[in-house]
Amino acid sequence: MSSYLIKGVSVLGAAPTDLLIRDGVVAETGADLAADGATVLDAAGLVALPGLVDLHTHLREPGREDAETVESGSRAAALGGYTAVCAMANTSPVADTAGVVEQVWRLGREAGLVDVQPIGAVTVGLAGERLAELGAMADSAARVRIFSDDGHCVADPRLMRRALEYVKAFDGIIAQHAEEPRLTEGAQMHEGAVSTRLGLTGWPAVAEEAIIARDVLLAEHVGSRLHVCHVSTAGSVEVLRQAKARGVRVTAEVTPHHLLLTDVRAETYDPVYKVNPPLRTDDDVTALRAALADGVIDIVATDHAPHAVEDKECEWAYARPGMLGLETALSITLEVLGPRWDLIAERMSRTPARIAGLESHGLDPAPGVPANLTLVDPAAQRRIEPGELASLSRNTPYAGMTLPGRVVATFLRGEPTVLDGKAVK
Repeated sequence: MSSYLIKGVSVLGAAPTDLLIRDGVVAETGADLAADGATVLDAAGLVALPGLVDLHTHLREPGREDAETVESGSRAAALGGYTAVCAMANTSPVADTAGVVEQVWRLGREAGLVDVQPIGAVTVGLAGERLAELGAMADSAARVRIFSDDGHCVADPRLMRRALEYVKAFDGIIAQHAEEPRLTEGAQMHEGAVSTRLGLTGWPAVAEEAIIARDVLLAEHVGSRLHVCHVSTAGSVEVLRQAKARGVRVTAEVTPHHLLLTDVRAETYDPVYKVNPPLRTDDDVTALRAALADGVIDIVATDHAPHAVEDKECEWAYARPGMLGLETALSITLEVLGPRWDLIAERMSRTPARIAGLESHGLDPAPGVPANLTLVDPAAQRRIEPGELASLSRNTPYAGMTLPGRVVATFLRGEPTVLDGKAVK
């Protein structure tokens, strides 16, 4: 394997040091290191973080390779500083069997840019009627531990309880898309003053909050692990705060776009801002940022949702919901939290790796640790140009924005996947 000597890097914002990477691990750290045959990288001014881990990525393959593939999504992830992503199940066919999750897992291994960990569906075909092959997926080569019908809520409380009971046997997790469907029928955006002014059917905050409240009670009753996807309202934060105070085994994520953007973006009628759950209000954004900082919300997850041109460049009502996220998530989190590198590492690497059970990820650079890491230039400013993104899709809501920070290099098990800000392969 290759050897790399990273000179003068700041690990999590600490004083500059050198990192020697050899045989896939961090072999040595310290000042003025030397190593014969190692490729030397000048990292003065850069910050080293444990490789980022995304718990919520849509890679679209199999079935919608026109929007994204495992390879193109993996490349986007690596450029964003990620070394592992969890691929959601709403593919075609749905990842509700051992065969499909193994296919996604193998495609990830073949791409070799990030570790792709499939998420299995909770119900057959995401239909919410009967449980999928949870045990078979858990026992497959992909070793699935998280299950989600994301894009659809497991609305039936009996089915949700059964799913929580089933995965408890192997310490699995049900990741819920919290949306009471009877309250969101025909919804186009957040229900509030802006939706009223625009004449668009609203998606009320309570539709999310009611499902979270129900599910934390079910998880508490069963004693199982629940993860709440893309939390978007201040009310949801309070439900989670109370559940955690009671010791419920619940974790939660927030997306970069819900930390930065609000429902006023819909005034443009540009479908790039259509997302599920919808962009909310300033008050919700404030509550989400505070909850991320204090740990009520455990992680940042991208909900990277690529769409083909025809699914976004159309009338708002007919557009598919979703936004790109992998290549911009770190910059937005840096914008929101500031250069609090230890907190960023906790929310974007360590905690998501622990939730997903990815034992070789989420580890701070130190001797003997697998060399899954990213190097960031915190002083850089980056203008987002859709045509320069690695994703096959272009539905980024940040087009034309200038965001802080730039990923200079990403290493997966000691091998670079990104160098000088460019994908290695």
